Amino acid sequence: MRTWLVLGAMLAGVVTAGEARAETKLSGTFVADAVCPATQAIKSGKNPGNVSTDAGQSYDLVAGNKDQPTHYMIRVPGADPERRWVKVSCGHVAGAAAAPAAPAEPDAPQKKAAGGKPEYVFALSWQPAFCETKSRKTECRAMTGASFAATNFTLHGLWPQPNGNFYCAVNAADRANDKGNWRDLPPVDLDGATREELDKVMPGTASQLERHEWIKHGTCYGKDQQAYFADALALMRQVNGSPVRELFENNIGKELTSDQIRDAFDSAFGKGTGDRVRVSCFNDRGRRMIGELTLGLAGPIGQNSSLKDLMLASAPTDNAGCPRGEVDKVGLQ
Repeated sequence: MRTWLVLGAMLAGVVTAGEARAETKLSGTFVADAVCPATQAIKSGKNPGNVSTDAGQSYDLVAGNKDQPTHYMIRVPGADPERRWVKVSCGHVAGAAAAPAAPAEPDAPQKKAAGGKPEYVFALSWQPAFCETKSRKTECRAMTGASFAATNFTLHGLWPQPNGNFYCAVNAADRANDKGNWRDLPPVDLDGATREELDKVMPGTASQLERHEWIKHGTCYGKDQQAYFADALALMRQVNGSPVRELFENNIGKELTSDQIRDAFDSAFGKGTGDRVRVSCFNDRGRRMIGELTLGLAGPIGQNSSLKDLMLASAPTDNAGCPRGEVDKVGLQ
């Protein structure tokens, strides 16, 4: 009997090792397009705490269950255990999912991307859709039909790539606070004009979103806080001054397809730019809303950089993301 127990234990060890090898390590950000179970195990569906993804929320991507994954392992802050499996159909990966890259040097200068790969992901939010699922947030309670965010894109973030290039030279305390205690993160030091514009274009500053964006992404940008946010705002002006914004404003309460959005980028910024755009949707009680656009960029970014040139320097993406969704209007629908 003892021999069989030992043999069984050895075989169990082989199976466990085989399963571990089957996982494909990934790094990046998984953006949930829907509320989905986040389970501890794929086959059994075991789900301690009955944890689900939050539509529109970003999660650290850890692994896939195989080379062509059906499930992603993500990190869900506050869950026990924190690492959970979700179906790939539950959302999308923002940027390229790849093996973990070596950490970037915190003060490294910006470099032109090799091979046309995205060097940055530029994330634009449609705030009314975000507020359908986050109505208690300060910025959502304050939004009205006259707000800038009612008819313009708002800034989510400018994210250096590859995914996993986070928290450059950030101390442990700030990393811990970034998991949900943004008010305890250090304030961002900006000049008066930039601060005023950021508060308008990034309504989430009411919830200290700018502190989170700097700590997690901006510290890997290679410039100081002032330049990081000023560069992002310069790109936002180009988007909100374009026919892409007009397309959204003219279709509030109606549906747009990813093809229409990509065609609008081609018309506004040049043929081929639409191929660098991915659409993310939020699901709210069966209603699918366009929540975010992510743009692939490459090349040095500055105050006078052309969004067209930055997009065309990046690699196109075959995945347009959400195929169609409603352009939400202000207020709970």
